[in-house]
Amino acid sequence: MKAIITVTGRDSMGIIAKVATACADVDVNIIDISQSVLKEYFAMIMLVDIDKITIPFTAFVDRMTELGHSSGLEIHTMHEDIFNAMHRI
Repeated sequence: MKAIITVTGRDSMGIIAKVATACADVDVNIIDISQSVLKEYFAMIMLVDIDKITIPFTAFVDRMTELGHSSGLEIHTMHEDIFNAMHRI
């Protein structure tokens, strides 16, 4: 199973490291990552593998959201099935 993580906010040092560490802490593997800095704004999309996640997915979503709030970022985590359903014509 996979999930999509999006991160947006003002750019600062260490954003990718914080998100990657939070994923690694619960055995979520980063498959692909795309990030861009537009002037002072940071945007990132990650595709992650959640097959070996060590906590419930809903707890992971909450943990990522809280990481965003504590870092001044918006972090949204969505299961691949929901993402695909939302973007199907």
